[in-house]
Amino acid sequence: MAEEEKGLYLLNKLEHILDSDPLMNCIKQTLHEGKNFWILDEVGFIHPSQFFILNEEAGGGLLSSNHQLLQSEDGISSFWNEDHKLGISTDIIFPLYRAAKHAFMTAIAQYRVHGNLSVEEEKYEDENVSYRLEDEIMKHSRALLLLSSDFGTAWNSRKLVLSKKQDLSMFMDEFLLSALVLSYSPKSEQAWSHRRWVIKMIAGKYACLQEVLGKESELVEKIAEKSKMNYRAWNHRCWLVFHMTGEQVLHELDKSRSWAGLHVADNCCFHYRRRLMLRILELFCYKRDPNGYSVEIHQMWKEELNWNKLLIERYIGREGLWLHRHEMDDGEGIELREKLIKEGEIKTMLNKQRPEKKFLWDSLFI
Repeated sequence: MAEEEKGLYLLNKLEHILDSDPLMNCIKQTLHEGKNFWILDEVGFIHPSQFFILNEEAGGGLLSSNHQLLQSEDGISSFWNEDHKLGISTDIIFPLYRAAKHAFMTAIAQYRVHGNLSVEEEKYEDENVSYRLEDEIMKHSRALLLLSSDFGTAWNSRKLVLSKKQDLSMFMDEFLLSALVLSYSPKSEQAWSHRRWVIKMIAGKYACLQEVLGKESELVEKIAEKSKMNYRAWNHRCWLVFHMTGEQVLHELDKSRSWAGLHVADNCCFHYRRRLMLRILELFCYKRDPNGYSVEIHQMWKEELNWNKLLIERYIGREGLWLHRHEMDDGEGIELREKLIKEGEIKTMLNKQRPEKKFLWDSLFI
């Protein structure tokens, strides 16, 4: 079999696996039923010698309905697919990548040409051509991104199609695809950036934003368990804070405490906690939270320092703990204290000048 034909054959096999996966087919159904539509699937690259071992562990030659060991026409094992876990042989990566890239670039070039047609010319074009090309772009870019996570043109082409469609179910599909990419490349900046773009697209348009933010935070925590000191993942989680409600921020601060206590060497989590605390300060000192949720800022800051001291005494010599305390005391902590002092001084002055309106001052400065 010629190299080009082999690559096209492998690409068709891969896209067939992605399209026939029951998980992929039930996304829209679970979305409409309000269920958890984030199921973190996995993809990985396997050395050919490992296919036999995987087959033995799965029960030898007895393949279940959700267990596939696919071979190319020359008899070489190419893909492993079981329980929504996809393994790709390292022997076929190069021809598969070349075929996926060629198919994608061809589709995007045709789409651009079709988009540049004049109104008169477009009258004679098949009205379904645009939809067909968009489907081709989405299909081939998906396969390409599973092989090259930071292929920016592929991500941007998906944004172009999604911007025109403005379909919630398609936006939800992007979370699944990018999570699949992150399963083998957890530090892919393009994948994290794409998730933020999708969140911006659904913000203010759909009611599921707060649920999405909660799931995103859980995803970062899950990936952080496997990928230590993942700056890009934690940076994504810090970005989410500015889209959360006051109640969500408080919940995140409480939830992240137990995780941070078990991962004292991961400075990223403590940076995330400081970001949450500053956000709480912004919401409850300068802006009245829509839910009217109140919190004692002084006590929160004091409890954080006391907890940090306890961890320092328990885990002697951990640099991340000392950095967190340093920032609380001298870095972001100064900003925190200055805002608190400023609020307190203004409130005290107003109470002295107009004590009869104490209730009003108390309601303005939560």
